[in-house]
Amino acid sequence: MSDATPSSEPLDPQSATPLYVQLAEIISKQIASGVLAPDRPIPSENRMAEEYGVARLTARRATQELRERGLVITVRGKGSYVTPAPEGTPPPRD
Repeated sequence: MSDATPSSEPLDPQSATPLYVQLAEIISKQIASGVLAPDRPIPSENRMAEEYGVARLTARRATQELRERGLVITVRGKGSYVTPAPEGTPPPRD
C-alpha cells in the first residue's frame, strides 16, 4: 500500500466550523470524487490524526459524523468502509 493521499485541504483551526466537521467534509469529498471507493476502507483514525494534525478523538468524531451521514459503516475490529453506492447511482466521473 502506498502513502496516503496528501491532504489537499488544510483544516482551519480559526474557523467557526469544528475541526471534526471540516475533516468529515474532506473525507466526504474524497468519497464523492471516487478517491475513496465504495466498499473500501477510509483512513484509520490514527492515520487521519497524523495526516491532518488533529487529535485522535477529533478523527473519531469525524468518522462518527460520516456514519451519521450514511457515507461509511464501521466494522468492529476492522475499520470504517465507504458504503456501497445505492442502486441506480451513476459511478463517479473521471
